Amino acid sequence: MVDIKFIKYTGRYPNLCSGELTIEVNVKTYEEGFTLCSGGSVSFDDDWMESVTRGEWSVSVPKELSKYEQEIEDLVNENVPYGCCGGCV
Repeated sequence: MVDIKFIKYTGRYPNLCSGELTIEVNVKTYEEGFTLCSGGSVSFDDDWMESVTRGEWSVSVPKELSKYEQEIEDLVNENVPYGCCGGCV
């Protein structure tokens, strides 16, 4: 049985998507090799009014953790505010 724990995520507004994820898998800490991609979006209408939507994260994991990718993604979505804060626009 796998034991996966969320330790921290350093992304903050205005660059929520550019943080570093730290998790623990079976008592080993992992801090590198993760990529978070927001399910949200930023768009503009004809009058250039900004519209920001937030959505769940999709997470790419290091190869050695690939069999736990869905569990890690679920954990991230439980612990990190949904993405696309629009801060980078």
